[in-house]
Amino acid sequence: MKKTITLLTLILFSSIGLAQNGPKINFEAPDNTIDYGRVKNTENGVRDFVFTNTGNAPLVITNVLSTNGCTFPYKPTEPVMPGKTSRISVKYNMTLGPIRKTITVESNAVNYEGGRIALKIKGEVVTD
Repeated sequence: MKKTITLLTLILFSSIGLAQNGPKINFEAPDNTIDYGRVKNTENGVRDFVFTNTGNAPLVITNVLSTNGCTFPYKPTEPVMPGKTSRISVKYNMTLGPIRKTITVESNAVNYEGGRIALKIKGEVVTD
């Protein structure tokens, strides 16, 4: 019985230690959301989600998916080393009306379930 408890304790502490290791992504935008506010339809519509790899291994952004054809995300092509900052750029095509879009980032980050992070943009596009 004593050996079983010791073994279970060892496994528990080992799994906690392993969960802490790896790349971690932290975005500067509050709630991972960029608010365009009220913008004119003549603006270029580009905004950046700035992030830092706060983990201890290279962070790889494998894919960035948009919910529709109005939003065009651009991801880093190289791994982001621990302690380094990078960005995911999003271009919205500035269609008149409200902006409510989600961009899904797929990565090897250990601080999000499955490495999937939802980024959001919001705002309203108005005429000149």
